[in-house]
Amino acid sequence: QVQLVESGGGSVQAGGSLRLSCAASGGTFSTYTMGWFRQAPGKERETVAAIGSSGTTSYASSVKGRFTISRDNAKNTVYLQMNSLKPEDTAVYYCGSRAPGRVLYDYWGQGTQVTVSS
Repeated sequence: QVQLVESGGGSVQAGGSLRLSCAASGGTFSTYTMGWFRQAPGKERETVAAIGSSGTTSYASSVKGRFTISRDNAKNTVYLQMNSLKPEDTAVYYCGSRAPGRVLYDYWGQGTQVTVSS
C-alpha cells in the first residue's frame, strides 16, 4: 500500500510560481513512475507531467517550458515546479504512482488546489 500526500498548492496571480510536493510512503518509491495530474471544474482529469524511475520526463504540451517535474528518491518525494502560471492552470492537482509493469496508476493523493487569478 502506497500513501501519497500532496502539498504546496495555493492562490497566485498570473505569471507567478508555485512548487508542489508529493510525499510517498510505503512501497519502493525509486522504482515507481510518478505523475502529476490536474482536474478543473467540469473537465476530465488530465496528465500534466510524469517522471520515470530513471528520471525520464514527459509533459503535456500546455505546460511544456513552464513546469518542471523532478524527484528526490532519498526523500521519497516528487515535485512540480510551476512557473509563468496562467488562469487556465487553475485546478486540483493530484500526484499518482505507477509500479513497474503496470499500465495504470495504482495510487493517488488527495489533491491540492491551485488557483491562478488574472
